Amino acid sequence: MSELYRDVGVVLRTYKLGESDRIVVVMTAENGKVRAVAKGVRKTKSKFGARLEPMSHVRLLLYRGRELDIVSQAESVEPLSPLLSSLDRASQGMAAIEAVDQLGLEREPNPQLYRMAVGVLRTIAERPAPLNVPAFYWKLLAAEGLEPHLDACVRCGESEPETQLVAFDLNEGGALCRACRTGASISPAALRIMRDILGGRLNEALALEESPATHEVGALATRALEHHIERRLKAVAMFEQH
Repeated sequence: MSELYRDVGVVLRTYKLGESDRIVVVMTAENGKVRAVAKGVRKTKSKFGARLEPMSHVRLLLYRGRELDIVSQAESVEPLSPLLSSLDRASQGMAAIEAVDQLGLEREPNPQLYRMAVGVLRTIAERPAPLNVPAFYWKLLAAEGLEPHLDACVRCGESEPETQLVAFDLNEGGALCRACRTGASISPAALRIMRDILGGRLNEALALEESPATHEVGALATRALEHHIERRLKAVAMFEQH
């Protein structure tokens, strides 16, 4: 027997099934990552096809299936149009939901990940700041228990004011002093930004204009997330400094 249930979620991606159906992958509030068939949505007369595009925030009525659930109803929670109003917003939004897709587990509830997805998409819709996605990546890693050590050398523990942290090593999980340095160089400005992002001063970080330090934080955030998920992110090119 199929079980009917309601949930709210963010559409992460979609792909075609047959001639008129589509499979939607949704990060839900209560049921984790859900794969569901939206029947007939590729037909021009479909009632809810437009509500099931990537980045859409939707309220769903679903039938629970053995492998794939079935979408019975879909209502928009908030409009998708602000995220599609500029290429910058759209590319940032897609980069954010790609990370959510990689970290979400099927049918394993993760309300925090759902809330973070909704929050970052709202932030991007308001203002496509340079650090929206990098800050989100660092916050995701912190939520996974992988917050980097930024206030003392992760290897020797030295934290005296005169001990300058000059490198960041993904394998070590944090910043290193000159004596212990391995990994990539990191500037004092980039370290300050990362401390703001993870230390309760996110708004200050998001207010920053594009700079070499924001590029540094962005490139490192992408590498750190890829290191954790052990694969490349498709959206990586947009946030790397070439």
